[in-house]
Amino acid sequence: MKMIGIGDNVCDKYRTLGTMFPGGQALNVSVYCRQAGWETAYLGVFGKDAVGDYVKKTLDDFGIDRSHCREYDGENGYAVVDLIDGDRFFVTSNKGGVLREHPIRLEKKDLDYLASFDLVYTSNNSYFDDELKKVRRLKEEKKPGMLISYDFSYRWFEKERWEKVCPNVDFAFLSCSDLDDEKTEELTRSLIQAGCGAVIATRGGKDVVFMDSEETIRYQPKLVQAVDTLGAGDSFASGFLMEYASRRASGKEKGIRACLDAGAALSAKTCMVQGAFGHGTKLV
Repeated sequence: MKMIGIGDNVCDKYRTLGTMFPGGQALNVSVYCRQAGWETAYLGVFGKDAVGDYVKKTLDDFGIDRSHCREYDGENGYAVVDLIDGDRFFVTSNKGGVLREHPIRLEKKDLDYLASFDLVYTSNNSYFDDELKKVRRLKEEKKPGMLISYDFSYRWFEKERWEKVCPNVDFAFLSCSDLDDEKTEELTRSLIQAGCGAVIATRGGKDVVFMDSEETIRYQPKLVQAVDTLGAGDSFASGFLMEYASRRASGKEKGIRACLDAGAALSAKTCMVQGAFGHGTKLV
C-alpha cells in the first residue's frame, strides 16, 4: 500500500523543553503510515533554514520520498508549543512559513506521480483546498480505488471551505472536543450533505462519531494518561485509514469499528511519546 501526505510540515518548538520536534498534519500521517510498513511520500514546501533542513533529514531517516517537494528562501513552518500536564497548547506559529507564500500547485508531473498512490491525505493547514478538485478528477479518470482524506481539525466552522473540500474527499476528520452530542451529529450530517463520503469527529476524551450515508456509529476509545497529546488526532486518522484501505484491498467488509479500534490504538501509542512521533533536536 502507498500513501502520500500533501501540505504542511513544521517543527513544533517546545519552550519548556528547549527541544523542537518535526511535525505537521500531512507530514505526521506520512510518518505514521511509514512506521506501519507502508510505502509513503510527502509533497510539501520547505524553507531554506535550520528548521527545514531538520524536517528534510527526518524524512530521509524514515525513508519517505520527498522527490516532488519544493524549497524557497525564507522560514520553514513552525509552531511554538507549551506542554502542560501532558496536554499540548499551541502558543503561536508562522502560519506555515514559505508554504503560505508558495502553496503547492499541482503540475502534470505531480499528477502523474500521484496516480501511483492508494491514499492521499491533506489538511486545513496545507493551503491545498483549491487543488483538491484536481486530485478528485485524477481519481475518477485514472485511479478509482484511491482514497482522499482531509482533516478540518478545528476549522470545520468555515463553511466557505465546504464547497471546495467536501465534494472532493472520501473521508473528513474533525476535532470537536467543544461540541456536545447533538451539535456533533448535526455538524457531521451537514458535511455529509455537502458531499463528504464519510466524516469522523474525534472529541478528546469523549466518544468518537463516525457517519456516512448508511450509518452513524458512536465509539468510546480507551483513555490513557498522556505524556503528550500532540499528534493524537493525526495518528487516529492514520490508524483508521490504514485499516480501512487494507481491509478493502483484501476484499473484507468495511468493518468501521475495526477501523476505529485501529485509530484509537495508534492514537494512544502516540500520546506516550513527546512530540508527534519523537525525533526531537535542540531548539533553534
